[in-house]
Amino acid sequence: MPNSLAASINEAAIRRLADVQSYQRGREYFSAGKVESLKVQGARASALVLGSQLYSVTLTADDGVLDGSCDCPVGSDGDFCKHCVAAALAWLNRSGRGKVQEVTPGGRRSGSSTGAAVVRRALEKAVRVRNFVPYREATGWASGVHDAIDSIERLLNDGQAAAVIGLCESALQSLLGAIQSVDDSDGHFATLRDRLQDLHYRACQEARPDPVELARRLFQFELHSDFDVFYGAVERYAKVLGAKGMKVYRELAHAEWAKVPVRTAKNEGSDWGRYFHITHIMESLAGTSGDIEERVAVMSRDLSSAYDYWKIAGLYREARQHDNALLWAEKGLKAFPHHTDTRLREFAAEEYRRRRRHEDAMRLMWAEFSERPYLESYKTLQQHAKKAGAWPAWRERALAEIRLRMAGDDHSTLVAIFFYERNPEEAWREAQAGGCSDDLWIQLASVREKEHPEDAAPIYLKQAEAAVAATSSGRYEDAVGHLVKAASAMQRIGQGAEFVRRLEALRVKYKVKRNFIKLVEQKRKWLYLS
Repeated sequence: MPNSLAASINEAAIRRLADVQSYQRGREYFSAGKVESLKVQGARASALVLGSQLYSVTLTADDGVLDGSCDCPVGSDGDFCKHCVAAALAWLNRSGRGKVQEVTPGGRRSGSSTGAAVVRRALEKAVRVRNFVPYREATGWASGVHDAIDSIERLLNDGQAAAVIGLCESALQSLLGAIQSVDDSDGHFATLRDRLQDLHYRACQEARPDPVELARRLFQFELHSDFDVFYGAVERYAKVLGAKGMKVYRELAHAEWAKVPVRTAKNEGSDWGRYFHITHIMESLAGTSGDIEERVAVMSRDLSSAYDYWKIAGLYREARQHDNALLWAEKGLKAFPHHTDTRLREFAAEEYRRRRRHEDAMRLMWAEFSERPYLESYKTLQQHAKKAGAWPAWRERALAEIRLRMAGDDHSTLVAIFFYERNPEEAWREAQAGGCSDDLWIQLASVREKEHPEDAAPIYLKQAEAAVAATSSGRYEDAVGHLVKAASAMQRIGQGAEFVRRLEALRVKYKVKRNFIKLVEQKRKWLYLS
């Protein structure tokens, strides 16, 4: 059957159907090799054209008159768009450009790979969400999308890398729209996203698309997309983009970065979250440059907390620029002198110690301990004071400070410190003098039960009853465990009968707690020892 398209497609017909701008842009698309999968069947031809995404074009001839349709916004309105122009020019030049799939009357193509247009339609159908996908149906929905992505991978393996690039980008856009209507508690989106992004990257490595256009698309994805789509793209695609693409990416990023305000402690409540994406992009660009000053310039745009100064100081320390590291640490301490980030004080103290400025280091560590007079800051104070060879004096000062501040009925901090220092006798005296937290009482009892069962037994009994009274979940293992230990301790000091009396009183008092009563019966031989 003669192909009637041959009598219909020529330069004049294409120019007549398209406006000047569409014709010119169509020629550029054709010249750039953006027409893929051109297939011909009688008076009909179809192709895929890579624009901002992959578009499907159909060319027809009716009584010698050329017509075209495209699913882009312009083509959907019935106009002969730039994609139609590109496809028509590809048909005219088919002998010298691209691969044409001739389709036999029986419908079989002279190629083995599934057409990109078919894959695209299947993908759109799989992703589409008409209402809301509840949790129980989300796995099935994701499985269907995975099947469609399998088809994209087959296209890549069949050598259609250029088409795969557009398909992946279009699929990611569709997923971003659909996932809002899916209960994604199991994280299906992340898996689908990563598969598409991996295929996209592989396709870009093979097809080597226009680096300028690729840079622009990747930047827009990373800047505006939620769910980390193309997050960190500039680092991953640096070699694919090359110098030309990276230059464009940097220009776009710097233009956006210029809109970001400097953030300090005075405006820490500002909506900085809206700048998260561009901040990460700038950090990535600075990282690829290897220029530490560029990285600091980005990081110093946000100095709203002591932590921000600590990060910059740490960056300089990694680069062995210790003077700059201390300079930034001191800037942070000046900006946040009170209740500052513990890590920043410790960082500055380490830098002072490096310079043998032990007095300056201890001044910072004392300020930290004074604001947080607890075990952890006590340990940090000890660490630095020992390096300065002055721990005994600082220890006495720290203990005196704790005694001055502690509440009269809670000596928990001192008890914890003496346990840390492996001085259980001193810990016991402090607990006896002013009390401590329940967990410390249990720790004291476990230490004293061997040599002083008379001290341990009352603690276990008290903690057991408190645990029974407080439990509402039906789990009484801890409470009964304390009772077993109390039974053993009281048996050893000849008070087994007294323990049984106390236990029976508990059973009567908490008889409605059936799980407790049941567990006591299960542990009878360890509880009723006399």
